[in-house]
Amino acid sequence: MSLSASEVLHLDAELKLDCKNILGESIVWCPERSRLFWVDIEGMLFHELDPESGDLKLWDLPERAGSVALKEDGGFLFAFASGLAEYNLKSGAISKQLAVLEVDLPSTRLNDGRCDRQGRFVVGGFNEKQAEDGGQPLSGIYRLAADGSVVRLVEEGVRCSNSICFSLDGSRMYFADSPTRKIYMFDYSGELPTNKTLFYEMPESDPGIPDGSTVDSEGNIWNAEFMGARVVRHRASDGVIDTIVHLPVPNPTQMALGGPDLDTLYITTARRKMSDEQLAAAPTAGGIFAVKVPIKGVIEPKFKSIY
Repeated sequence: MSLSASEVLHLDAELKLDCKNILGESIVWCPERSRLFWVDIEGMLFHELDPESGDLKLWDLPERAGSVALKEDGGFLFAFASGLAEYNLKSGAISKQLAVLEVDLPSTRLNDGRCDRQGRFVVGGFNEKQAEDGGQPLSGIYRLAADGSVVRLVEEGVRCSNSICFSLDGSRMYFADSPTRKIYMFDYSGELPTNKTLFYEMPESDPGIPDGSTVDSEGNIWNAEFMGARVVRHRASDGVIDTIVHLPVPNPTQMALGGPDLDTLYITTARRKMSDEQLAAAPTAGGIFAVKVPIKGVIEPKFKSIY
C-alpha cells in the first residue's frame, strides 16, 4: 500500500551548519540546555550546537563513537567502538568503563543506539568487514540497564544495526539491519524482544538503505534513507510513507525533533566514501540540515543509572 503523490507531504531541508562531518550520527536534542548533541564517528568528534545563536563546541574523543545518549545526571553515555562508557568532557578522558563488548570480534564496532522508554540504553553493532566477508551477520543488539548489567536482546546476528527506536508506550521496538533494506518491529513488553515482524521493506525502485530513526508525538516513525537523499515518515499503523523530507546531499544518517516547540527536524549527514565528483555536486555533505515539520517530537528518555 502507498499513498498517491498528492497525499504525501513534501518538505525541503535547509543547511543549518556546514560542519562537513565524515560520518555525522546520533543527533539528540537536550531541552534543558536547548542544545543539539551528536557525534562524527570517523572524525572522532563530539558536537554541541546552540541552533539559535549558532554557537558550536567540539570535543575530541579517544576513539570512534557510534552513538551517544544523555544521562539523567547531565552526563553522556557513549557507545564507543570498543564498548560502553561515560566520558568526561572537561578532563577529556573516560570516567567510567561500563561494558566491553564483542572483544572476540575484531571486525565489529558499536553503532546505532538509543534509550528505551524505561531509560535503558539499547545499542547494536556493525560488521565493518561485511563487504569483504560475504556479509556475515557477526554483531548483536545489547541493552545496558541502570545497574550496569548488559543483556543481548536477540540471538540472531546483524551486519549493520540501525533504526533503533521505541513506540511511545514502550511496547514496541523498531530495528533495521541496514543491508537487508527492511525495518522490523518487535514486541518489547517483556524482558526480551519477541514476535519479530516486518514493518517496512524498501522497494527496489528506491535507492539507499534505512539508517537512523526516531518517533514523533503521534507515534509515527521517521527514518533517514542513507544514499537516498531523503528522510521519510512512516505511519505506525501500516508503515506507509506520508511525509518526505528532501535533502541536497545523498547521505542522511539520523534525525532529532527539537527546538523550543519540538517541531524542527534536525538531520545529520555524511560525506564518507563520496567521490570528488559527488562532493562537487553536494559540497555541504556532512552538514546539519533542518526543516520545520507540522508535528511535534517527544523528549527522548535519558539513561538512568544506579551503579
